[in-house]
Amino acid sequence: MKKFYKAILGIIFFLFLSLLIAPVLFQDKIISLVKEAANENLNAKIDFSDVNLSFFSDFPNASIGIENISVINTEPFEGDTLIFAKDINGTIKLTDLFREKKSLNSFSINNAKINILTNLQGIANYNITKNTTNKKTENSKPSSFEFSIESYSITNSKIKYYDEKSKTIVLLEDFNHNGKGDFSQKNSELKTITSSSVSIAMEGTNYAKEQKISLDALLGMDLVNNKFSFLKNEAKLNNLPLIFNGFVKLNDRNQEISINFKTPSSDFKNFLGLIPETYAKNVSNVKTSGNFSVSGKIEGILDQITIPNINIALSSENASFKYPELPKSVKNIYINTTIKNTTGKIDNTFVTIDNLSFKIDEDVFSGNGNIHNLTTNPLINAKLKGTLNLANLTKAYPVKLDNELSGILKANLQTKFDVNAIKNNIINRIKNNGTVQINDFLYSSNDIVNSINIKKSKVNFTPEKISLDEFQAYTGNSDIDATGQINNLLGFLLSDKKLQGTFNVASSNFYISDFMEENNEEIQKKQTSETSSKSSLKIPAFLDCKINANAKNVFYDNLTLSNVKGTLWLKDQKATFKNIKAGIFNGQVSLNGEVDTRKEQPTFSMKLGVDSFDISQSFNAMDLLQSLSPIAGSMNGKLNSDISLSGSLNDDFTPNLKTISGKALAHLLDTKIDPKKTKALSLLDGQLSFIDMTKLNLSDIKTKLSFENGKVNVAPFKLKYKDIGINIGGSHGFDQSVNYNLTLDVPAKYFGSEVSGLLAKLNKKDQNMSVPVTAKITGNMSSPSVQTDLTSSTSKLTKQLIQQQKESLVNNTIGNLLGGSKKDSTKKSPKDIKKEAVNKVKDAFGGLFGKKKKK
Repeated sequence: MKKFYKAILGIIFFLFLSLLIAPVLFQDKIISLVKEAANENLNAKIDFSDVNLSFFSDFPNASIGIENISVINTEPFEGDTLIFAKDINGTIKLTDLFREKKSLNSFSINNAKINILTNLQGIANYNITKNTTNKKTENSKPSSFEFSIESYSITNSKIKYYDEKSKTIVLLEDFNHNGKGDFSQKNSELKTITSSSVSIAMEGTNYAKEQKISLDALLGMDLVNNKFSFLKNEAKLNNLPLIFNGFVKLNDRNQEISINFKTPSSDFKNFLGLIPETYAKNVSNVKTSGNFSVSGKIEGILDQITIPNINIALSSENASFKYPELPKSVKNIYINTTIKNTTGKIDNTFVTIDNLSFKIDEDVFSGNGNIHNLTTNPLINAKLKGTLNLANLTKAYPVKLDNELSGILKANLQTKFDVNAIKNNIINRIKNNGTVQINDFLYSSNDIVNSINIKKSKVNFTPEKISLDEFQAYTGNSDIDATGQINNLLGFLLSDKKLQGTFNVASSNFYISDFMEENNEEIQKKQTSETSSKSSLKIPAFLDCKINANAKNVFYDNLTLSNVKGTLWLKDQKATFKNIKAGIFNGQVSLNGEVDTRKEQPTFSMKLGVDSFDISQSFNAMDLLQSLSPIAGSMNGKLNSDISLSGSLNDDFTPNLKTISGKALAHLLDTKIDPKKTKALSLLDGQLSFIDMTKLNLSDIKTKLSFENGKVNVAPFKLKYKDIGINIGGSHGFDQSVNYNLTLDVPAKYFGSEVSGLLAKLNKKDQNMSVPVTAKITGNMSSPSVQTDLTSSTSKLTKQLIQQQKESLVNNTIGNLLGGSKKDSTKKSPKDIKKEAVNKVKDAFGGLFGKKKKK
């Protein structure tokens, strides 16, 4: 007996051990089984990273798991991924592993991405199953794989459908679906539970975005006729409940659909449930009155050409709602809307809004209209009329806005247009008539520095144009008054068109800092925490506007411009300035050029015309001008100049001096120098005692400058101090480095008493001699080095004068010895005079050295 028990235990142990090692033994068989099933049934490339088999998790069934599986389409979708799943699990009977016929009992797909495409020819990429309806040949082998599913599930998945022909996108995110039933029976029931987030877009227009749906459905399955009937079903669109019945029959080439649905009650809370919970919040405690109902019928054939007929109605009469935590209520709500298609052609689907109106306080707002050609070229005909206090929106409805709204909106507008006319700006198909006014409107955003307060605004719509008849606003310390014409307001609002128009903008005081300097404390904190991601200001890409500007005063940093007039174009993220004129520094400036913000680092290119600038004011107030000519700060007078320059802009829209290149022509008018204001000139003034810098007249001086790579080159120019000629040239850097050369043509009389005594002994002609003196300014403007060759020039001049005196003395002595003081009245030829002079010199030198005279 004891041996018997040992034998039983041994057998049990052997079986247990067999179950443990069997997955290893069957590994190759499992992989072969999966690939065989795929190849037998699918026209696609299948790949996966691993396959696992377990005999315990679903005993007495075997569990099969496939990891990182992908299904890649073949032609005509070559290379497109139809399905990728993190893991797919299934169960089969243990005995099927040893049989030729194998049956799949259940499966689950987790973390899948399913990409469904239909091309222009109507071919779908999910049609990858092989055609098994053809008559089998004699040598054909029957499939060794069959489905006998009792349950299935798809969890945490994403399904995207795109139809190239209709340009329709349906996106199901966070998709979860499971079903239980017996597919082995010809007639049975399938219980399903589905939840997902749905987004629908058509021709670039969003019709639904992240709408929550759920469906609990009990389906009757007639697998012989492929007919599925809705037996007991409830769906939710966001929080709107719907009950429905009907059937879907799957045929070879189409689907027969007959579905009826309606709301289970007529409570107005049903309408609030239709709105996404993110915006509607919790509606359970909302006090409502009146009714709201949704009912509909979808019946007909669905194939590649036709859709079922549609008749959906939404209605409400004299309803109201009030959120308990909010002070205002919305009353007198009327809704009468239908969605229909009576032809089966998807293009003929249309929406009719016979009435949509509501009242908040004493403000009534209403509208009606219709939309045809929904899927091709929507044709919209609508009318809006009423008054709305925008501040009451958040007091009556719990919508959370980034910025609070305030202001009074008044509308009396009728419009009719089709979307293609808007896109292509076909004016004769855009009919507008009426007015829209907004008063006391306050707008703030993270994209702007200060809130914009629109005191008054009025837009007038006519069939020919849209006019901005009135616009009075202020932001920060700036005021704006504008009128103009808007070319494509509907194209901007309803399509991806740019906002086009011509505007006349006037301002008494316009502060650039109100639009550029981020002085808001919260924004500064945000920038501090996001320094690495900080980007330069950009001109909005949607603007395509011409602005005729007229501002009495414009303030920029420490500068004040008066009577600013000109034209500004905003287009393609560029600002183009044309004939901008302004008064500044007791003179006038004209500006032409552009600022380009398309790249990460904005650039600029400008031409400045300067007329009668006060030099001292302008060069001390503007860093750019100070960098172009650092010694100009010591000048008093007027300046005319033409400046062309280009380069990059810093984040605060000031020029980056290291990147500037260009040229300038400067013309000084009635200009004097104060050397005390510039260290270099002060040092130079101390070393050249014969020049009084304060009396140096720079009137009518012209010079050319060129600048590049942070360096300014000054072309040599000449000026005069009394009878001293001065030639100046050189360069300096925007880093304040200097390298200038001065050459002075100095008369000898300015070289002191020693030189004056020597000059006095020369004849008047020789006393007018001059000597070149050079001076070199190097180093930095804050600590310059001034070197002159004045000492060596003085020494050279002294030696030169002494030499001239010696030569003069010798010449005089020789002249006396030669009798140069006697006058000879006898006329002689030049040849005789020369011969006589030579003889006298010989006689004179002979007498000097004691030579005897001939008897």
